[in-house]
Amino acid sequence: MASISINGCDIYYEDSGGRGRPVVMLSHGLLWSSALFRAQAEGLRDRYRVICYDHRGQGRSSVQRGRSITIETCYRDAAALIQALGVGPCHFGGLSMGGFVAIRLATRRPDLLLSCALIETNAEAETRANIRSYRRLNRIVRWLGIRPVADQVMPIMFGQSFMSDPARAADRAHWRAQLVTNRRSIYRAVNGVIERGSVTHELKNIRTPTLIIGADEDVAITLEGSRRLHAAIPGSKLVVIRGAGHLSTVEAPRTVTATLRSFIDAVEANTTVGAGGSIVMADAKASSTGAPP
Repeated sequence: MASISINGCDIYYEDSGGRGRPVVMLSHGLLWSSALFRAQAEGLRDRYRVICYDHRGQGRSSVQRGRSITIETCYRDAAALIQALGVGPCHFGGLSMGGFVAIRLATRRPDLLLSCALIETNAEAETRANIRSYRRLNRIVRWLGIRPVADQVMPIMFGQSFMSDPARAADRAHWRAQLVTNRRSIYRAVNGVIERGSVTHELKNIRTPTLIIGADEDVAITLEGSRRLHAAIPGSKLVVIRGAGHLSTVEAPRTVTATLRSFIDAVEANTTVGAGGSIVMADAKASSTGAPP
């Protein structure tokens, strides 16, 4: 556990340690922290050095002034963090907001990446309908905090299977408790996410080996968004997790970890990953855990 000053902000990160390569860096989704990848960090650390970090204004990273923390700022933070830690080129994975960052790294700084994993994310601007809905919620968050809207946010973040499974009640309680720890200043990060621009026109430039993970119960960024990414990124591989929502790293931790490991192993072995644009189906149910991390 450590922090480093990046572009005028103290960025918190967790590093599994080790001097050898390769390095896997993981970038979390909006309203959460590096804790989203706890299962993946644990599952990969026997072979890979794993670094998870918190975006500015989220988790344990410091808060930025102003009304918005833009995705472009977060992209520059990620590039600077890779360089400051001396771990490039690395395998970089991002979930949702972290995926917005990963896409920009893959299109603009391929020299920093060995591979790219895009988890429940897309390259598009937010839809107008979502912007209206999220702005209403964000106004409440700015003045009252996230607790009053937590029960509205949970079904956006997690799939129906996770939300309705009696065996996962402890999981739900754990992550709801994590959600309400967000500071009121989180509204700045929300503004940056919902106001992001589209980078779909840049996808054709990606030559880094790319894994896309989508989930069939995701309502925040639907599976169709993952399919469009797959169609636009040459040679990418799409894995669809059935029975999971927007946070598959939590809902289907073993499946996601195994998928990442297989993909990174293949890149390290210089094998062809997703040649011809392959699609793989995976089941979340067999991989879920019954207790909070």
